[in-house]
Amino acid sequence: MMTGVVVKSTGSWYIIRDDKGKRYECRMAGKIRLDNRKTTNPVAVGDIVHFDTEADGKGVIRKIDPRKNYIIRKSINLSKQGHILASNIDQAVLVVTLILPRTSTGFIDRFLVTAEAYQIPAVIVFNKKDMIDGELRIMQDDLMEMYTKIGYPCYEICAFDKLDVFKMKELFHNKTTLIAGHSGVGKSSLINALQPGLKLKVGELSDAHFKGKHTTTFAELFDLDFGGFIIDTPGIKELGVLEMTKEEVGQYFPEFRALMSACRFNNCTHTNEPGCAVLVALQKGLIDPGRYHNYMGILSGEEMDWKKWEN
Repeated sequence: MMTGVVVKSTGSWYIIRDDKGKRYECRMAGKIRLDNRKTTNPVAVGDIVHFDTEADGKGVIRKIDPRKNYIIRKSINLSKQGHILASNIDQAVLVVTLILPRTSTGFIDRFLVTAEAYQIPAVIVFNKKDMIDGELRIMQDDLMEMYTKIGYPCYEICAFDKLDVFKMKELFHNKTTLIAGHSGVGKSSLINALQPGLKLKVGELSDAHFKGKHTTTFAELFDLDFGGFIIDTPGIKELGVLEMTKEEVGQYFPEFRALMSACRFNNCTHTNEPGCAVLVALQKGLIDPGRYHNYMGILSGEEMDWKKWEN
């Protein structure tokens, strides 16, 4: 069998690149499809797979190597299954904007929790800095300070600023990076700036709601000529937190995790238990109330956003 990495998924067919750079269009063997139980896509971009070729030059995926990690989102259909965005990732970069379109802190925190759960280092990139001033500037500065203090590197950029693009090249250099965010936040513009030859389609904002229109349909892995790989993903409207109990969620908030050993109960949910170190820290102002509000939103299964950041 031949070995390669999945560089594009279109649902039923996959593009596999071997170690010499040659690409093959492959489908899954039926057994792999049956073996999957938890996700809608048993093969994901970034997977190392083994495949055979047939007479027509196309291939059949026979085996998938164990993943070192992966990141998952809630399936877009009504099932409770998840959809793997990508696997074997060195870091996840979340591109956000506070204007046109606005990214909620609830969405940011759900993404960070998901990255924490699958042990993927996360970075937050605030795009469209050229459009931020006044109250929005204060909001963005406060958010960047808060997330940096927790331990998440933050950058503010304009995807059309050469110096900012240079800083992003240093961030992406020699790593396999998943880039994610809502449609319209500028993911494609940033990728085009990092690797101009790709010429990815850049979408326009919806006139009605100032939200992004989807331009990326399927996840795809691209080579970076300065070293590394970038995985572009479709704009994410909804990010459900999967495969977690209520007692586990707090473990994926670093500022909660640092205090949990001091809680009276091992299975503390940090909601109303006596002797909860997290609640004490919240009362003392040592934990950001917005983060705690979004934590409660995750526990309740609702998309919530701290009113402090509402426009």
